[in-house]
Amino acid sequence: MAHRDLDEHLPAIAGGDADAFARWLAAAEAPLRRSLRTFAANVDTEAVLQESLLRVWQVAPRCEPDGRPNGLLRLAQRVARNLAIDALRRQRAAHVELLEGDLPTIEPQPVDEHVRDTLRRCRNKLPERPAQALDARLHDRELRNDRELASALDMQLNTFLQNITRARRLLAECLQRHGVQLKEVTT
Repeated sequence: MAHRDLDEHLPAIAGGDADAFARWLAAAEAPLRRSLRTFAANVDTEAVLQESLLRVWQVAPRCEPDGRPNGLLRLAQRVARNLAIDALRRQRAAHVELLEGDLPTIEPQPVDEHVRDTLRRCRNKLPERPAQALDARLHDRELRNDRELASALDMQLNTFLQNITRARRLLAECLQRHGVQLKEVTT
């Protein structure tokens, strides 16, 4: 399934059409907000989002298509991420005097092959429709909302969400049966 290419609005946006920008924003806002989730606990992501959108509006006339879909959205996500990182750095710099030493280094954790293999086996045991719904959400890269994903799978939104919930529950149960301990995640 092809994703909707929001760059269809780019020529009008580049020409200063605020209505075209509003149509682009209506589809782009949710993925932009989701791309800032990891910063939400430490940065004012609403301010970052607003500044990002202002900058995108200003640079859109110079945005050249690169042959891949959603170039303006990808640019917006990069701008938003960079602004969030800058805000985080400024915040940390303001508190550096309070630290007695350097910030702790966070080492990446090696991938546990047992967990990876167990997850793959558990995923392969999912019933067809829950597996389709889960795969659609995981592989979409947050470009479409759940209603669009459900429609692409010829499911009602409620059915799609029930299949996601069922897939998550079945995966968790299978992983726990195989000795993989899961942590509770709150969103």
